[in-house]
Parts: sequence; structure tokens; C-alpha cells
Amino acid sequence: MEKQLLAFLDFLQIEYKYSNNTAAAYKNDLNQFVKFLLNGQYSQVTEWADVSPEIVHDYVDFMKSKSYASSSVARKVAAVKSFFNYLHARSFIDENPTTDIESPRVKKRLPKTLTSDEVERLLKAPATKTTPKNLRDIALLTMLYTTGMRVTEVVSLHKKDIDLENNVLYCPGKDDEVRELPFDELTKEVLTEYLEKGRPYLAKDKDEKAIFLNHRGQQLTRQGLWLIIKSYAQQAELKTAVTPHTLRHSFAAHKLESGSNLQEVQHLLGHANISTTQIYTQITEHEEGES
Repeated sequence: MEKQLLAFLDFLQIEYKYSNNTAAAYKNDLNQFVKFLLNGQYSQVTEWADVSPEIVHDYVDFMKSKSYASSSVARKVAAVKSFFNYLHARSFIDENPTTDIESPRVKKRLPKTLTSDEVERLLKAPATKTTPKNLRDIALLTMLYTTGMRVTEVVSLHKKDIDLENNVLYCPGKDDEVRELPFDELTKEVLTEYLEKGRPYLAKDKDEKAIFLNHRGQQLTRQGLWLIIKSYAQQAELKTAVTPHTLRHSFAAHKLESGSNLQEVQHLLGHANISTTQIYTQITEHEEGES
């Protein structure tokens, strides 16, 4: 059992490039499940194939009896489900005991997202002109939406962080974690145009490493980016309130709607715990319920 658990943790770091901290969080949650098995009435379980849906249900009830916060229970259940999904996908087990296990609802206010039409209107707003500033803003808004990066991560990008030839960027995130993020041809196109026709006219110092520059030729600030987003949201006449995180939220919700799995989106967003990512499934379910 331990061998497969360790293989799963290696898989997370190799396949999804999870940080040591994220892998450690999964390890802690899964070790708690193992402890539940070994120290209780299920001590006879010696293989993962012996774990039944009833056992998993009992584990969820056990955690609830310990007065864990719903967010903690949701995270621990998500870790167990991810592990058994892995075991089943690799034929280590014939039946997945977590298929019908539902995670507790975490009572959080759902993030505000834009519709695909609203995103399109926002991204087109700077395209009315081809000034260096507008080329920068087109690239900025497009990258925020197509990669799901945090505002701080976008403004912190340096030229060395982007590989245009292979359509990938290396995003410096929290806890010194660097995520490898793919980007599409549209992002490559607008970014290339900005780097060739926009940034050289904004740069005042040839040694400046930041990609996105303000009118003084310095690295764009979070506040500056917020004002840019706010201005174009007004220009696009969006009724939805747009904050610096709105495009990130929209990216996550739209990725899940298009069929991406939770672990993939978790990696792209740089979430340490998958329960943080799960809130976006509630957005899609909420929208489906209203349609």
C-alpha cells in the first residue's frame, strides 16, 4: 500500500509539477486516511482494492464527527478521491470506491466570472488602436485569461520566463514554486507583437527585465494593472464587476466547463489544495441549474 502511495506522490510532482509543499499536503491528508484504516475497525484492509465505498463513507463521517471545518473535510476527501482515481486509471484497482462520494459543500461566496462573450468584449477593447500601450494591454488581458495567472505573477514576468518557440512560460508563484504553463497561439501572437512593436517603445532602460512596462519604462504595478482592467471593463460596457482576479476566475470556470479535470486546473492555478479549486465546479453547476 505504501509503495503505491509514494508512487502517487511522485506522480503529482512529475506529471503535474506540484511543489514540495503541495505534495506534502496530499501526503498528510492521505496518511490520515491510512491511520483511520489501521487504527480502527478496518485494520484488516491490507490492499487498496479492499477499500469499499462504505469505508470511504465511514471516513467522511469520522471526520465530520471530529468537528473539522467543511473546507478541511472537503480537502481531505478530494485528496482521497484523487488517489483512488490514480489507482483506478492505472489498473491497480478494478473498482473506484470514491466514484459516488461527494465532498462536503464549502460555504463560500462563489467568485464572480465573466461569460465567454464578456471575455471576448473585454479582450477586444484595447484593439481599437495599435499604440505600444494598446499592444501591451492586449497582451496583458489575453495572458491573464488564457493562463489563469495571478496579477502579481503577470507583472513579475521577465523575458527569460517566456519560451515563445514552445508556447510555454515559467510562472514564478508562491513559496518559490515555478509553474510551467502552456499558452495558445492567440497568446503567442499578441505577446510576440507586443514584444516586437510595443515594448521597445515603452522601455527606457535596456537592462529592464520586466516584460510589462508602464509609461515610465518601469515594471507595471498591481495597481497599474488594476486600473487598466477597470478602464477596459468600462469601455466594453460590462455589467459584471471586474476585479484583478476576475479573469483568473473566468479562466478556471471555463477550463472545467470545457472538460479539463480538477487536478489539471489546480496545477495551472497554483493551488496547494484541490479543495480550493473545487469551488469552480460549484460555479459551473450553479450556471447549469439556472439554464
